[in-house]
Amino acid sequence: MVVGDFAEETDTLIIGSGPGGYVAAIRAAQLGQKVTIVEREYMGGVCLNVGCIPSKALIEAGHKAHDAKEGGSDMGITTEKVNIDFSKVQEWKAGVVKKLTGGVEGLLKGNKVNIVRGEAYFSDADQVKVSSEEYSSQTYKFKNCIIATGSTPIELPSLKYSKRVINSTGALALEEIPEKLVVVGGGYIGVELAGAYANLGSEVTILEGEKRILGGFEKQMSQLVQKKLKKNGVTIETEAFAQSVDESDSSVKLTAEVKGEEKTFEADYVLVSVGRKPNTEEMGLEQIGVELEDKGFIKVDKQCRTSVKNIFAIGDIIAGPALAHKASYEGKVAAEAISGEAAEIDYIGIPMVVFSDPELATVGYTEAEAKDEGYDVNASKFPFQANGRALSLNNADGFMKLITRKEDDLVIGAQIAGPNASDMIAEVGLAIEAGMTAEDLAMTIHAHPSLGEITMEAAEVAMGTPIHVTK
Repeated sequence: MVVGDFAEETDTLIIGSGPGGYVAAIRAAQLGQKVTIVEREYMGGVCLNVGCIPSKALIEAGHKAHDAKEGGSDMGITTEKVNIDFSKVQEWKAGVVKKLTGGVEGLLKGNKVNIVRGEAYFSDADQVKVSSEEYSSQTYKFKNCIIATGSTPIELPSLKYSKRVINSTGALALEEIPEKLVVVGGGYIGVELAGAYANLGSEVTILEGEKRILGGFEKQMSQLVQKKLKKNGVTIETEAFAQSVDESDSSVKLTAEVKGEEKTFEADYVLVSVGRKPNTEEMGLEQIGVELEDKGFIKVDKQCRTSVKNIFAIGDIIAGPALAHKASYEGKVAAEAISGEAAEIDYIGIPMVVFSDPELATVGYTEAEAKDEGYDVNASKFPFQANGRALSLNNADGFMKLITRKEDDLVIGAQIAGPNASDMIAEVGLAIEAGMTAEDLAMTIHAHPSLGEITMEAAEVAMGTPIHVTK
């Protein structure tokens, strides 16, 4: 219990303990700073508690259920009946989350970071007031501050959240597998959860406003995912706009305009997944002069410094994709900048991944982006169908496309659609960061049989000397 409100002093104050905040705190402490981190809800932020980690756990449970039901039929392995105890699935998922969030708190304490529970509000450019249920208010005075407050799901005015109209957090906490689920939004969150519940046995419909799902990825990549979703019984309606819902105790009816015609969809739940908005309101940012951009994002420079020189911002509250690894990277940059190091953000090597089926991953430039930037490039593809490991996994749909500069074969990008794309993309990210060429990748000996060989093979295609495909 804090008595009175005598300001406590710290070198660096961090607001938010998600993958941006806690990483920034640890790096700042490693660099000799006295660090205090403020968290209003749960350690590890959205990612560890109601985002990245639990969603991937649910996706994996879905894969296990699907494989048990029909994944081995081509190999002569079948199962007459598959039982899914969803309460046990949720219990296991919660256990995964608990291990990781507990680990984060342990890491912070191990690095002597002072953990404060409560909600922060800026009272000046060098101090915040933290309020909590435990005490009314405590002031913290800092030399530098890193804001890492993350984001929340966007709520549509026509689809207010309720018992049956839920966001991604609600979708991860369902107590039963819905018989019917409507997903509004065909971005990466909507597609991932749609795929998970379809694998668990739900009848799923996706409503997407654009002409295709996963519009942030190349068309050929998203088409592979769409094909697999449809094969798994998912209905996909594009150019579809939700209008209203009629909800009862046990179900919900959604009315939408689909390609100009009105349609209704009945379901147990409607999952709204149309993006996220930055948590930058009600913090007092305006009164201390922190400049905001459109849609509430905080304006920062290449060191994540805001318009107030001793205040930094990272993660979902600044421009760019809402990625946990982006936030962690920015957290390190900000902590190092505070320590006087010449650290700056450079996003060329940052990957984007969708844990769909097949997985999608991209890093650096796409072929179109490279051409728009004026590069003369080769786009060299290698199919998973020509890889022994993919065939032995009975999971050979997909390809890798390696983007190299024609003048010197410099690796500047890659796109992967296929199993373990999320892991494979790291090698190309390293190649981009290290300034490697296609020859460097091709001359790296990869284990056989492995999916990693696909990277080597794509590099050989780029060099004009492919072994396992014809020119």
